[in-house]
Amino acid sequence: MDNTSGVGVLDKAAIVLSALEAGPSTLAQLVTATGLARPTAHRLAVALEHHRLVTRDLQGRFVLGPRLGELAAAAGEDRLLAAAGPVLGALRDHTNESAQLFRRQGEYRVCVSAAERPVGLRDSIPVGATLSMRAGSAAQVLLAWEEPDRLHRGLQGAAFTATALSGVRRRGWAQSVGEREPGVASVSAPVRSPSGRVIAAVSISGPIERLSRQPGRLHAATVIAGANKLTEVLARHAAQQEAQNNA
Repeated sequence: MDNTSGVGVLDKAAIVLSALEAGPSTLAQLVTATGLARPTAHRLAVALEHHRLVTRDLQGRFVLGPRLGELAAAAGEDRLLAAAGPVLGALRDHTNESAQLFRRQGEYRVCVSAAERPVGLRDSIPVGATLSMRAGSAAQVLLAWEEPDRLHRGLQGAAFTATALSGVRRRGWAQSVGEREPGVASVSAPVRSPSGRVIAAVSISGPIERLSRQPGRLHAATVIAGANKLTEVLARHAAQQEAQNNA
């Protein structure tokens, strides 16, 4: 079967990405693996790097970039959003606080699903709201498991520290108290793709008067359970897809 599309530059770019699937490559290794001329391999790798489809590791080698993961996550977003509604609703009912699902988009995080408290004082974060990656428990979760260089960049100007993110990774959840907005507290936990990558954060948020200055003590276990349900939904879907492909 012919694997070429007839669009030469795209075919060559696909060859570069396929070669990097095996792991980090120096330019020389990339030339050997792809069979492309050195100037061509270099030009394509740098162009793909511009679009974040390729990046470099700490040794300067070419590796697959974060944009591929973002696109893969977006491909599964319908499944994630379909499952999120009931999970966030149950989380809201159990904690009596507003619940949200956040996804990272570049240097921001976006609320892609929410379940609001119907009455009383609430911390309203509407679907589509774009918030900073520099503050808040969801930002901590979305940054804590990033690659070291991206994590380091994300900490610049952040309201939290590398030590705080180390604690998030150890515990498996994050909390914030007045970090993003005065008087507001939140608790968040990670949703993972079938490959184990953190692709979203489940959160609850509300006034400090209700959540206290240690909101994780009250609600971390419940938020983790909600995030784990979404992780399990994605894993089951991936397993079903693989079974269908192998049938």
